[in-house]
This record gives sequence, structure tokens and C-alpha cells, in this order.
Amino acid sequence: MSILKDQNRFKDIIRGKIKDNFKKYVTHGEMIGKREKEYVKIPVPSVDIPRFKYGKKQQGGVGQGQGQPGDSVDGPGEPGKGEAGDKPGEHNLEVEVTMEELADILGEALELPRIEPKGNNNIDVQKNKYTSRNFVGPDSLRMFKSSYKEALKRSIACGDYDPDNPVIVPIRRDMRFLSSKPVKKPQTKAVVIYMMDVSGSMGEEQKEIVRLESFWINTWLTKNYKGLETRFIIHDAAAREVDEKTFFSTSESGGTLISSAYKYCKKIIDQDYPLNEWNIYPFHFSDGDNWSGDDTRFCINLLKEFFLPNVNMFGYGQVESKYGSGQFYRDLEKQLPNDERIVLSRIESKDKIIDSIKDFLGKGK
Repeated sequence: MSILKDQNRFKDIIRGKIKDNFKKYVTHGEMIGKREKEYVKIPVPSVDIPRFKYGKKQQGGVGQGQGQPGDSVDGPGEPGKGEAGDKPGEHNLEVEVTMEELADILGEALELPRIEPKGNNNIDVQKNKYTSRNFVGPDSLRMFKSSYKEALKRSIACGDYDPDNPVIVPIRRDMRFLSSKPVKKPQTKAVVIYMMDVSGSMGEEQKEIVRLESFWINTWLTKNYKGLETRFIIHDAAAREVDEKTFFSTSESGGTLISSAYKYCKKIIDQDYPLNEWNIYPFHFSDGDNWSGDDTRFCINLLKEFFLPNVNMFGYGQVESKYGSGQFYRDLEKQLPNDERIVLSRIESKDKIIDSIKDFLGKGK
């Protein structure tokens, strides 16, 4: 039990360290490269636990005789060797944090509300939940603490208990085992469809912002939907579906036709994700340039007629670029004022990623 308490205390300390430095972790992508299936490795400052050093009695010092204010508990110590430096020491510890724990930290740091899934809540999936006890079961489900308590009660009731020699030996009838019972849970399914402008005005810095933000969006949505699916679309004047690696590494050039991505996204939804069964989250990232006003009007009509009535939320993130005009954001603001089904977010730099994540996820849709 002592080891378990120490382990939980260590986890709480690490959790606090990550939360205190959360902005740094959001804006630095090195930890994403260390992601495994269920966890991610995060470098945190080393955790120094205070300790007392015992010395001989009657030797004076703090707690022993006449100590002076400011005296060290360990004694005066010895002068260090070498010259003074002007750089801080590096004391980092790499710890494994599960994706679920990371999502909890994200939710606490940004005060995100839990998402209320829509769609297939009326279809129940039966699962086993281990919440009760039984007198029989496999050894792997034996409850040691409960079994010991039963043996102790039997020993006391029979008069065999000796407080001076408290030896308790459980017998078969003392054993208790975890028992499962079937529970029904609503089945919810979700897909995130990322669309990104990869025309010449979207540089490496802009793609890094999209990469970081999509990681944290996925982390939170996976917390709310088990088995989340993810799809990726890139576009310039034409759109195509790609894998995740290609999504973040492709360099293209040419004009920008935003409608090409929206039409391809609609095609994916129509083919693979029935609207009454899936929670759907399209996110589009661009620098706001589009080929023409006519194409922008087509995109807005597609949003009004198809996307907004049918998806949980449509997110548009505009990444600041010195080559982009940013006009698409202004057009959406003008044509879809106060429509909470679409969330608009400006992302001027990496430092604004946290604000943008809260824009997108802060309403619990």
C-alpha cells in the first residue's frame, strides 16, 4: 500500500508540473514524435524530494543546540570547485503519460466542458462491468483484502484469534472474487475530418501550427469518443485524401479553391458516415486566400445547406501568413453571423494555439 501511495503521489506531482508548464507543451511538438499507441513521453523538470540528514547528537546546529537563522540542516557544507557559470542546469525527467491523462490535463487547464454526443445514443452495446463480489471465481479475480477480512471475522468469531500472534490463514469459504454484471451503454461513434490548404502561401510554420492543434483536438475528442476515426484532406486548386504523414509533410503550390476540399469532405461523409449514426467534426485550416468570390459563395451555401445542419461542429482555423489575405474568415463572419454551429478561430502564432483550442472545444459540442 505504501508503494501505491508513493506512486500516486508521484503521479500527482508530475501532473502538477505538466499543468504548470502546459503552454510550453502545447506549443512544442517534440513530444508528439514520442507518441505511442496509448501514451506519450513528456520531458518534465526533475522532481527533488526534500530530505533530512541525521547527524550525531549534541553537535549543535538547527534542532541541536544553538543554531543560527539561515543555517543549513545539512551543516555548513564545503565550497564548490570550479568557476561560476551563467547557464541554468538541465534536470529533465522523461515520463510516460497516457493519452487519457493528457486529455484530463488539457480539460482542466482550459476548463473544457464534457461533450454531449449526438446521434446513435438509442443503440445500446452490452458490456461487462466488474462491480460486485461473489463466493466463486478464478484466482485472477480474487479480492485479497476482502478475503482477508472474511478470514479475520471467522477467526474472531471462532475464538481462534490471538492478538499476540495474529496469524490469519484464509480458507476456501473466506475467498471473495470480483463478479461482473452486464451493463448497457449507448453506442456513439465519431469522426474528425481535417482539411488543410497546402498552396504555396502555407509554409512550414503554418503546417506546424496545424499539426500541434490537431494533436490536441484529437486528444480531447478521443477522451470523449472511444475509437475515434480520423481522415485527412489536402487541397490547393484540387483536393485529395491522404494519410496523416502526407497531410503534414506535403509541399504544393498553385492557386486555392476551397470548395474542392468542402466537396470532397461531403463526399466522404455521404459514402462512409451516415448522419444519424455518427458524430462528425470537420476542421478546415487555411490562410484565408480563395480563388474567387464566387467560390467563397459556393462554400458558404454548402455550409448552410449541408454541413451546419448535420455535423456536431464545423471548425475553421485561419493561420496567419504574410502571403495570405485572410479574406475567407471575414466572409464567413459576414455571411454566418452568430451561428454557433460554426466556430471561427484566428491563429496568429504558436502562442495562440491554446486560445484556438478553447475556441473550438470550449462549447462542448
